[in-house]
Amino acid sequence: MGQTAQQVLSDAPTTHQRLRDWVAEVAQLTQPDRVYWVDGSEQEYAVLTDELVAAGTLKRLNPELFPNSFAAFSDPKDVARVEEQTFICSAKEGDAGFTNNWMEPSEMKTKLNDLFAGSMRGRTMYVIPFVMGHLEAKDPKFGVEITDSAYVVASMRIMAQIGTDVLRKIEELDAFFVPALHSVGAPLEPGEQDVPWPCNEEKWIVHFPEERSIYSYGSGYGGNALLGKKCYALRIASVMARDEGWLAEHMLILKLTSPEQKSYYLAAAFPSACGKTNLALLDPTIDGWKVETLGDDITWMRFDDEGRLRAVNPEAGLFGVAPGTGWDTNPNAMRAISKGNSIFTNCALTDDGGVWWEGMTHETPAHLTDWQGNSWTPEMDHPAAHPNARFCTPINQIDMLAPEYHEPDGVPLSAIFFGGRRKTTIPLVTQSRDWSHGIFMGSTLSSETTAAAAGELGRLRRDPMAMLPFIGYDAGDYLKHWVKLSSAVDAEKLPKIFLVNWFRRTPDGGFAWPGFGDNSRVVKWAIERIEGKAEAVDTPIGFVPTADSLDLDGLEISTEQVDAALKVDALEWAEEAESIDEWYRRFGGSLPEELLSELEGLKSRLG
Repeated sequence: MGQTAQQVLSDAPTTHQRLRDWVAEVAQLTQPDRVYWVDGSEQEYAVLTDELVAAGTLKRLNPELFPNSFAAFSDPKDVARVEEQTFICSAKEGDAGFTNNWMEPSEMKTKLNDLFAGSMRGRTMYVIPFVMGHLEAKDPKFGVEITDSAYVVASMRIMAQIGTDVLRKIEELDAFFVPALHSVGAPLEPGEQDVPWPCNEEKWIVHFPEERSIYSYGSGYGGNALLGKKCYALRIASVMARDEGWLAEHMLILKLTSPEQKSYYLAAAFPSACGKTNLALLDPTIDGWKVETLGDDITWMRFDDEGRLRAVNPEAGLFGVAPGTGWDTNPNAMRAISKGNSIFTNCALTDDGGVWWEGMTHETPAHLTDWQGNSWTPEMDHPAAHPNARFCTPINQIDMLAPEYHEPDGVPLSAIFFGGRRKTTIPLVTQSRDWSHGIFMGSTLSSETTAAAAGELGRLRRDPMAMLPFIGYDAGDYLKHWVKLSSAVDAEKLPKIFLVNWFRRTPDGGFAWPGFGDNSRVVKWAIERIEGKAEAVDTPIGFVPTADSLDLDGLEISTEQVDAALKVDALEWAEEAESIDEWYRRFGGSLPEELLSELEGLKSRLG
């Protein structure tokens, strides 16, 4: 029954004392049958995935369709982020702010210690050293995840650099690491049969920002369990970034090369399931423009010595929403996925041993096994894949991966896009008047809710910088950090900021803009604005394209659709301003004065 702390210490393959002590302490608390230090090798991955197939957690897919790939199916109660059980336990309640759940840290620690006590009995405790970003970066950011889920180990190997090389670097630098403790909360008694997807009814995702630590209990799903992702790279990293003078953001990074062979880099923030991965893997429909990607989800940004904002993607894989990703809409993602080496979660199975989800192909298969293991045909009234089904794929399988992805200190940004999912009010694209106005746009970003978060669909929610579930401290202070950082550098060197909305509807309810590859036309307009070449109308909300300044060559779109996509309706915006006013009141005294001034400016221009 478990190993003693002395055994754990004597078996630990590291000289890093803080890490040795922490692993021994966790083993003593959680009582695993054995402790295994992850080395990150291919051989290890093969053994782990074989064990997961034998346990029924993974199903090996047809190697001719998806080489070295697997399907997983979660418990139906463990399918999305659990925002209502996600906590920021800062020392002071005010430092968590109104967007986060808070509990007094010592009270939460007592609760967690009770939950984790014996939680790994009958299981293996895996120790995963990992780095977010590049080992060769000036300031590499390390973490160590302890988990009792082999599914988590296999997925973390895709999403981050893990294993022995990372451990050696931690030792060499005697580096700080973020301790990230995860348990599915399903201990096994001697002789008890395991289930394919162990989890617990009770779920907690907890961050202690001052001590830079993460605890996750009860869920085996996605960002709740892959703790390098949202928990570290956004919630904890946003606090590190505040303290160290940089930005950790929920953004993709894109490289664009014009017909004149001039390259530009943009970062873009979108709430989950609002077309973010599709933009990250954009297939342009305009001649002469080349698009490459550097990342689809998380961006860390720092000002360099010359005052230019540089962006790096700290992740090594894609963890994308599968439904809506297809050969018609996102062929670049599909080409990467079809190379294999992927883990699919809560997708449907095809009869020939592949996976399928809604939107993947033009034709729906005549028969599938749905994500809950039931026979499925297209006549049925429920989707075959869960709406938040995921693919987990190595980023280096993307044909359009920019070589600069491997640059340890990132790329200089020309533009930042903010975008949401709105049927009305927000035009296709608006350029901010200046950086402060751009922060205002980001702070008021809004979207109709989707399946990526548990809860009601279709409700309008404000989502500042698409970071609402991921800000690790007070949201007003987070916006102040944006203002403060940018005010310390030359405004001419700052990226230009744009607000986009691919989802605007026409009066008859159809989409006003075709989206997908044609979004390259909007990106082209933004770059031409940066270059001082494209025309715009100065509206109360910012600079909106003239109908003839967008490149519509070869696009079958009516004048009415273009007008609907670009429309700025003063009455709709008067309502929007009132809604923003109501939103800003929720910040209390922590909202930056600069943003209140921007709101007053909008109201006066509308008036």
